[in-house]
Amino acid sequence: MLKLSRLTDYAAVVMAQIARHPEQPHAAAELAEAVQVPHPTVSKTLKMLVRAGLLESRRGAQGGYSLARPASQITAGDIIAAIEGPVAMTECSQAEGDCELVDTCGVSDNWQRVSLAMQTLLHSVTLAHLADTTPIKLPVQLPIQGVSLAAEA
Repeated sequence: MLKLSRLTDYAAVVMAQIARHPEQPHAAAELAEAVQVPHPTVSKTLKMLVRAGLLESRRGAQGGYSLARPASQITAGDIIAAIEGPVAMTECSQAEGDCELVDTCGVSDNWQRVSLAMQTLLHSVTLAHLADTTPIKLPVQLPIQGVSLAAEA
């Protein structure tokens, strides 16, 4: 099963909460209460998101956390990468890996195609989409039609 860590899920929840109210900076304690996640976990997540350049932090009475750029310019892929690192299906689909099976594998190119499709999908879903509380109407048209999964000629 492909599964995001709980910390990544919390990061998306916190980012969506900030995106719903972008006009003001948000204190860590206020965010923790609003999303019902423990304060230490929210603080850890916020630091990681600041380090990744997705949030800005200001100290002082008027300080707090705010989006580093508009929600429409931050993607689900950005949030996942900030917490988990680069998205890849396998080690060799991220970059040339140090795999013992490289000479006999036969599927690494195809895993790279799957990784590219997954990255394209994750970068097509914005924080604005994640923050929208309107239920999704099914069926959903997936935005990965532009990804060619055919072998290059």
